[in-house]
Amino acid sequence: MKRLFLIVFFFSAHLLAQFEGLYDTEAKLNSGFGITWINGSPHYSFRIFPEIQFSKVSLGLNLNLEFTPNGKLRAENFNEFSDYLSIIRYVKYGNKYDPIYFRIGALDYSTLGHGSIVYLYNNSPSYDSHKIGTEFDLDFGKFGFETIYGNFGQSGLLGLRANIRPFQFTKLSYVPILKDIEFGSSIVTDTDNNSGIIDGDYDINKNIFIPTKSVGNITIIGFDIGLPLVRTSTFDLDFYFDYTKILKFGNGSALGAMISSKGFSFINIKAKLERRFNGNKYMPSYFNSLYEIERFQVDTETGKVKTKTQLLAASPESKGYFGELLINILGTFKIVGSFQKLDNITNSGILHLWTLVGMDNFPYVFRAGYDKLSIKEFMDLFKANENSYVYAEFGYKLYTHLLFSIVYSWNFTPIRNNMKEIIGYKTQKKLEPRLSFVYPISFKK
Repeated sequence: MKRLFLIVFFFSAHLLAQFEGLYDTEAKLNSGFGITWINGSPHYSFRIFPEIQFSKVSLGLNLNLEFTPNGKLRAENFNEFSDYLSIIRYVKYGNKYDPIYFRIGALDYSTLGHGSIVYLYNNSPSYDSHKIGTEFDLDFGKFGFETIYGNFGQSGLLGLRANIRPFQFTKLSYVPILKDIEFGSSIVTDTDNNSGIIDGDYDINKNIFIPTKSVGNITIIGFDIGLPLVRTSTFDLDFYFDYTKILKFGNGSALGAMISSKGFSFINIKAKLERRFNGNKYMPSYFNSLYEIERFQVDTETGKVKTKTQLLAASPESKGYFGELLINILGTFKIVGSFQKLDNITNSGILHLWTLVGMDNFPYVFRAGYDKLSIKEFMDLFKANENSYVYAEFGYKLYTHLLFSIVYSWNFTPIRNNMKEIIGYKTQKKLEPRLSFVYPISFKK
C-alpha cells in the first residue's frame, strides 16, 4: 500500500440561494487531509475547496481527487469534460434578490419566484457528474426578471420569470402596499431528451435504452401575484397567489403568506406557509432538489425504467400544506427547513433541511444538509435510500485554526451505458475522517 501525503483545501459553506442575503460569507482558506470510504472501500482524498470573496464577487474552487490504496486515481473524478471545468465550482456576483445577481457553475439550490415551478433545484446532486449552469437576475425596481439554465454541456433545464410592479409607473408609486404589488409570469422547460419519457425498452446485453412512449419536453408556465401587506422596520408580511400549468398535463395553484423579521442584531427569522391545490396530473415544485436524479433512471438488471413523467401522469387531484422556516441566531446557529405534505396521500412528504452550528470561541462545529422525498411516516425521516441526499460533518477544534472532523455523505454516482451516457444513478455512501487547517482571508484594508 502506498502512503499518500495529501493537502486538502476544503470549504464547506452550503448556503441556500434564496437566503444568501441573510448571511455574511467570509473568505477562508481551509486545508487538511483525509481517508474516504466509498461504499465501504477506502480511498485517500485530495481536495481543494477554497472560497474567495472580494466585495460582491465570489469565486469557489473545487478540485476533487480520490485515490485507491494502490495510488490510482478514481475513474469517476475525471471521466468527462465537465469534470475539468468544474474545478472552478462557481463565479458569483451579488446575492439572490439583489438588484444584480449572477452565478455560473454549480447551482446548489435555485428557486424561481415563490417556488411553485422551480424550488431548490440542484444541477449537480452527484459528486461524480458535474454540470455547469447559470443564474442571472436583474431588478430595476419597476420590473425585473430571473433566469436559470441548468447545463451548458447538453440540453437541460431552462427557465425565465419576469415581473412587473405596475403602480410604480403611476402617481401611486409612493402609496404604501400599492407601490410594491407585483405580477409575475414564468416559463420553464426541460430540453433534455429524457425529460418526457414514460416508457421504453432496455437491452441488457447491449446496454442501450430505446424509448417507446414519450411526451417530448416537459414545459411549465405560471402566473403569480404578490401583495406586501405590512412593511415596518422590524417586520414584513406578504401574501401571494400562484397558478401553474404543466403543458400536456394538469394544473394547480397555491395561496401563501411570508413573514420575516429584520433589524435585530441577535436573530433573523423568515417563514412561509402555503396551501396547495393540485389538479390531476400535476405536481407542485416539479423541478426540485433531486430532479436530476428523478428525471430518468434505468435499472440495468431488470430493464425497468423509472421517470419523473411517470409519477406526474399518475398524480391524483389533491390538496396539501407546505411550510418553510429560516432561523439565524447571532450568526452561530443557522437552520433552514421546509416540508410538504398532501392530504390523504401517504407517501407525499418532502423534506429539506440545512443547519450550521459553530462560533469562533466554541470548540465544536456541526453542519448538515438533508433532502428526502416520498416520506410516508415519521420513521422514514431516518432512512437514507434512493430518495435521499445527505451531508453531515461534526468537528472539534484542536487548536484555533485546526479542525478534526468526521464527514458523512449519502449521494449518487452515475450509471453509464456503452457510449458513456448517463442512464441512471445509484446511491453512494462516503465516510471521511478529516483534518483541516482553517484560516480566514481578509481583503479589507
